[in-house]
Amino acid sequence: MTTDQSSTEPAQPRAGATADAAGSEPPMIVAEGLSKSFGPVHAVRGVSFTVARGELVGFLGPNGAGKSTTMKMLTGSLLPDGGRASIAGVPLDGRSLGARAAVGYLPEHTPLYREMRVRPYLEFVGEVHGMGGRARREALERVIASCDLDGYVGRRIHTLSKGYRQRVGLAQALFTDPDVLVLDEPTSGLDPAEIVRIRDLVVELARSKTILLSTHVLPEVEEVCRRVLIIAGGQLVADGPLHELAGDAADAIVVVVDSGGAPPEDVARSLGACDGAAAARGTFDGARARVHVTLSPGADRYTLAEGLARAVHGAGWSLQELRHEVPTLERVFLERTRQLAAAEERDAS
Repeated sequence: MTTDQSSTEPAQPRAGATADAAGSEPPMIVAEGLSKSFGPVHAVRGVSFTVARGELVGFLGPNGAGKSTTMKMLTGSLLPDGGRASIAGVPLDGRSLGARAAVGYLPEHTPLYREMRVRPYLEFVGEVHGMGGRARREALERVIASCDLDGYVGRRIHTLSKGYRQRVGLAQALFTDPDVLVLDEPTSGLDPAEIVRIRDLVVELARSKTILLSTHVLPEVEEVCRRVLIIAGGQLVADGPLHELAGDAADAIVVVVDSGGAPPEDVARSLGACDGAAAARGTFDGARARVHVTLSPGADRYTLAEGLARAVHGAGWSLQELRHEVPTLERVFLERTRQLAAAEERDAS
């Protein structure tokens, strides 16, 4: 079995994509070589990308990949150790009040005063931002309407469902009418109906805002985002439109067999030796072995499928399933993050 030949180099910023999306207009979010460490832990390592005005971009990565740290640096709540960032053309640093005013931030765990009622809490948000009485009242009515909170403004925040607490969090992020929104897991822990409502709200906000959306719900990203950033191990490993990333994903064939008790790694080793197989990995699927076989560049999937079927028959196993796996965002995510992990493991050894 040959090794996977896919590149594990960190993704490069897509400057051309910004020009395509916004012409000569400067990007709304710029990250240049952002790095951050916490003691011996390198949370973010040289992350660079841009987001154009009007883009709704998905920001993905496994737990501990550096997503939240990157977003905190982009909102000015955490200063980078290296690199720089800007929002709406204004550099983010310790004195960057202009850039901070241009970005609204919804962290994963929304810091709300839960004993307060919704309207007084949002009025307090306006006071913190130094807004005068008339401006504060206008902003209050605007965010209540845009976040569909009318009828809930007299409720104490702790009595609201998590979905409506997220709406209150979005309302505070929108209070100054920022050009940029950074949303960290806005649908985390919500039931399916609430997920749909929050997702629809984000889509509506994207009509007038630039949005960087972090989430673990991959179908949600496929539903609303045309472009995706994937971070793993503190590095950007993918950046591009969904259709391009899926098109770059290696073709694969899924084989499920009743192997008579043979370990899935042994089945994978056997099937990975077939002509046209670049890599194979096996797992248990109930009592059966499930093997994901990646095609070598230029290999014909029909020829490989025939070879896999012959190998299964020759080993005396029972073939339960053999199908071509269509590239998806989930496939892209798993392949890119797994490639980096494998490369780091090789370097460590």
